Amino acid sequence: MKKRSEGGLVFSTEKGRMCPDCRNPVDECTCKAASPPAGDGIVRVSRETKGRKGKGVTLITGIPLDDKELKAYAKVLKAKCGTGGTVKDGVVEIQGDQRDLLVPLLEQKGWTVKRAGG
Repeated sequence: MKKRSEGGLVFSTEKGRMCPDCRNPVDECTCKAASPPAGDGIVRVSRETKGRKGKGVTLITGIPLDDKELKAYAKVLKAKCGTGGTVKDGVVEIQGDQRDLLVPLLEQKGWTVKRAGG
């Protein structure tokens, strides 16, 4: 556990969120490699309603892209589905049950795609 004196700046009004390790803005962080997270090479498409007051979303995990490419690709997927969505911690969330539409789109990119969940 780090001592309080070893802690760094977490937020700056000029630059926003700061990385506690390298003390640069999060967008310009130099301590973390920009490589995509290592996974098993399978893109999983699932549907979830937990914590969303009964509203369903489609979750896409395991896409082997870095953050900027993932956000750009999520924008393309949202446009194809005609709905909204977001990217949180490397997981693309698309509003509604869009699994039937998304699986062929992801397979066109050459990825191994599996439907996860029920």
